[in-house]
Amino acid sequence: MTRQARIGLFALSAAGLAALLLWAAAGLPDFGHYRGPYGKVLNSVAVGGRHTTNVVAAVVFDYRGFDTLGEELILFAAAVGTALLLREAREERAKHVVDAVESDPVRAVGLAAVPAVILLGLYVVAFGYLTPGGGFQGGTVVALGLLLVYLAAEHRAYRRLTPTLVVDVFEGGGAAAFVALALGALAGGLAFQQNFLPLGRIGALTSTGSIPLLDWATAIEVTAAFTLLFGEFLEEVMVERRAR
Repeated sequence: MTRQARIGLFALSAAGLAALLLWAAAGLPDFGHYRGPYGKVLNSVAVGGRHTTNVVAAVVFDYRGFDTLGEELILFAAAVGTALLLREAREERAKHVVDAVESDPVRAVGLAAVPAVILLGLYVVAFGYLTPGGGFQGGTVVALGLLLVYLAAEHRAYRRLTPTLVVDVFEGGGAAAFVALALGALAGGLAFQQNFLPLGRIGALTSTGSIPLLDWATAIEVTAAFTLLFGEFLEEVMVERRAR
């Protein structure tokens, strides 16, 4: 196939995709006109039934927790698959590559921001079932806080902070903990992923029963998955620089 033909095929595919997206969006309701009764029902029963003031968390970790389990395993499989492919294709490691930041102000400000960003991520996780947030969002923020070490210092420091073996263990452990909590309800004669702990007082960190456990299991897996991906992609960058 010639270059002109490939360009034409790409343009035709892009135009077809754009037309499909426009057709799909044509039937959406106008902004501010919510037509789904499902959300209204959940808003009326979630606080009293699950003691969570964040209805999204009740949906994610309780009412539709089976969907969340699938999403968790998809992220786990994607991170593991990417790591295996990159590690197998990479012939040399970048253990001795130092990619230091030369600017002292950038280094100082960046490293000072690391604990602040990680603390913010932990806060988003801890209060995710009381206010907007949760394990997915907070885990991503924590992983970005760890990535700041590379951006503000050097690749070698990031490798020391996030050893591959430890990251692998945490990623598998977070996913396994979520599955164990979901199946643990079945072992106790309850429905899949049904709450099995006292609900507690509404608005307190000890409320919502088993939702906090699922929330933290998700945060651990998400943090480790993104940290694993960042580490593998940075290895590719460092190996390429070393080769040059």
